Amino acid sequence: MARTVARVIVDALKDLGVQHVFGVVGDALNPLTDAIRTTDDLSWVGCRHEEAAAFAAGAQSQLSGTLGVCMGTVGPGSVHLLNGLYDAAKSRTPVLAICGQVPLAEVGSDYFQEVDNDLLFRDVAVYRATVSSPDQMPRMLESAVRTAVAQGGVAVLTVPGDLGDRELSDDRAARFTLDRPVTRPDDPALVEAAELLNAADRVTLLVGRGARTARAEVLRTADVLAAPMVLTLKAKEGFEGDNDFQVGQTGLIGNPAASHALDSGDALLMLGTDFPYRDWYPKGCKVVQIDTREEHLGRRVPVDVGLTGDVGATLRALLPLLKANPDRGHLDDARERFAHWQEGQQRLADPAHERRWTGKLRAALDNQDHEIRPEALAAAVDAYAAEDAVFTSDTGMATVWLSRFVTMRGSRRLIGSYNLGSMANAMPQALGAQLWAPDRQTVAFCGDGGLSMLLGDLMTIKTYRLPVKLVVFNNRRLGMVKLEQEQAGLPEFGTELDNPDFAAVATALGLTGIRVTAPADLHDTVRRAFDTPGPVVLDVLTNPEEVAVPGKPTVAQGWGFAIAKVKEILPSRED
Repeated sequence: MARTVARVIVDALKDLGVQHVFGVVGDALNPLTDAIRTTDDLSWVGCRHEEAAAFAAGAQSQLSGTLGVCMGTVGPGSVHLLNGLYDAAKSRTPVLAICGQVPLAEVGSDYFQEVDNDLLFRDVAVYRATVSSPDQMPRMLESAVRTAVAQGGVAVLTVPGDLGDRELSDDRAARFTLDRPVTRPDDPALVEAAELLNAADRVTLLVGRGARTARAEVLRTADVLAAPMVLTLKAKEGFEGDNDFQVGQTGLIGNPAASHALDSGDALLMLGTDFPYRDWYPKGCKVVQIDTREEHLGRRVPVDVGLTGDVGATLRALLPLLKANPDRGHLDDARERFAHWQEGQQRLADPAHERRWTGKLRAALDNQDHEIRPEALAAAVDAYAAEDAVFTSDTGMATVWLSRFVTMRGSRRLIGSYNLGSMANAMPQALGAQLWAPDRQTVAFCGDGGLSMLLGDLMTIKTYRLPVKLVVFNNRRLGMVKLEQEQAGLPEFGTELDNPDFAAVATALGLTGIRVTAPADLHDTVRRAFDTPGPVVLDVLTNPEEVAVPGKPTVAQGWGFAIAKVKEILPSRED
């Protein structure tokens, strides 16, 4: 007996090693979910919102380096996948989305819930197609998976509701060839890059996630060139721990040492990074860039030598051509600046920080009510989290505090919506991460605004008994938006959040909820949260006025902030 379309798809997913499929059940997906129900070693994870399903699938793909899978049923169910799929696309991680469709005979008739999926997903997907005949399987599925894996992107396969349970006339097993080639540039390009770097006195490295599999080669390059290493946020994982060359991040979440290391160099070597913020690149220095994608070369900053290839293979060929730099002044200066900045940050993380000030200075502080400093919360989490913990973070201030106070030492992992910049990603990504590694601790840095958006999927965590630790930075604000407004000279508007007691909400949902309001209770409570079995929502009331100073603040930013504060204090003409 020939297999059905649904059975062919599900058997192929199992053969690929996929363990979880995330989604919300319904109509057109019924043949597929029933096939999953009767398949060993492949589990359906029923989410409360398809956006959470797509985020969870993308998280598993980023962590495993393999295919993530999610499903959305006809019309609205598929539309809800979009944001999580855009995050996967921007993260360049392979995800297969299987979407339902109205019965084939009704396509094009403006049928109930009909949406043109091929058009809907046109911008987000590297592959999209609608199955119109059982005999297109498994060929169409093979093309979808190969394209997603080869290009590191999203493939969308749409299955009309009346095709999933139809049998193939010519049944065969799906075949996949998913090996990725390792390439390096030709020798003349390597010689040109080596000559440029050897002629420079002060080389700085800008290292991104694309170099993560070449840690040894990157460290050796930094040593030979006596070069400080500026890390993108996504390169914290793999390069931050046990690294005598790294000086942290640049950009708005960065620090002065990293900015100075970039600005004071006379050559910049970019390794596996597409860091998007052009204003933070150095001016007037020579640039060498290595990236697997040729279209990335020079699109952020003009490049003198662009090398297309795998970072590890390219550096292995380049290193014998490099001359050791005997002058380590540039490196030592950057590391000393970085150590000085870190000392200052640790003072901010001390819950007793404000008690050092007295008199008029104390009256002018931004935390007169002695609320918990978000720096102190992030530092406490860093201290008590496991050495192999998987971290996720919501876009906004939660990511700032993680960037500055959590070290990716040991075998810790880190993911977030660091290219798309979506809200509400941390909790569903933690859901997918915990299922991917059930024996490892998973910690989500949640903004109060982000957690609120997909709050329903706390029930998914409860249903599947996932021991995720959700740390809520509850400042009753959209904190990053508040900071953006004030830096532009605008008074805070529309950012205040009327939050519930998130710990009480968690308790009502059947999870452990813990609320912290006093700085003196912080460390003991964070320790207790991590020692508590099962899922925990740690709701911490933090200071809403805390400011994260960028690595290279400008006069305009400072003046704008001052004007905004005056506007917030003084009554308006209407008042």
